Amino acid sequence: MRTIEGKNPVKEALKAGSSIAEVYVSNTAKDKTISEIINLCKQKGIVVKFVDRNKIDRMAKTKNPQGVIAIAQEYRYYDIDDILLEASGRGEKPFLVLLDEITDPHNFGSIIRSAHLCGAHGIVIEARNSCPITPAVEKASAGAIEYIKIARVVNLRRTIEELKQKGIWVYAADNNATQLLFDCDFKIPTCIIIGSEGKGISRLVKEGADFLIKIPQKGKVNSYNASVAAGIIFFEVLKQRIQEGEGKGALDS
Repeated sequence: MRTIEGKNPVKEALKAGSSIAEVYVSNTAKDKTISEIINLCKQKGIVVKFVDRNKIDRMAKTKNPQGVIAIAQEYRYYDIDDILLEASGRGEKPFLVLLDEITDPHNFGSIIRSAHLCGAHGIVIEARNSCPITPAVEKASAGAIEYIKIARVVNLRRTIEELKQKGIWVYAADNNATQLLFDCDFKIPTCIIIGSEGKGISRLVKEGADFLIKIPQKGKVNSYNASVAAGIIFFEVLKQRIQEGEGKGALDS
């Protein structure tokens, strides 16, 4: 079992129909979101236990669980084919995100949130040298993890080759690239690779990409934070696809 901690992550998990056994709520927590969580639990027949705030803090694996914790089944990772089926089911060209050695849970969660908001169909991580799904990741995603498929694979380079065989073009974000982000065509089936802040994208993974791209910058510091860079790139993908007529529903959500 895993814990889902914080108001928005718990609320979104309930709305998305995640397998939740019970929800613990602080007996002093009283606001609109807590009321929504309690009502959702009643609708779904999920037990709500009102307990002392200190007990929730002791149960939590993150700082400040905001007076609410859900006990749920372990996260189920998806396959690449599940992500591609998601794209097909939406009638859209695939948009995948591949993360190379992102180990910070807050960066990972923020990237999940941006990827979902910008219409990505799924995220791919490697089984080793990458942050797994944890309560901190779920909390940082603000509940977005409930709406996007995450696949965990054995070998990123092999996965890149498989994606290319399926007609997906692979773009790797690299600060030393010469091609600018805004000169890329993301209206085609697309996979964006984001590397870690410390090491960037590993050599083998970078060599598998079709294009190396960079975000223009004018400041003197080295580069953008990984999650910020990811958000900028993902938004460019969304913008181009909306301009082409795909994903217009995002404007109304």
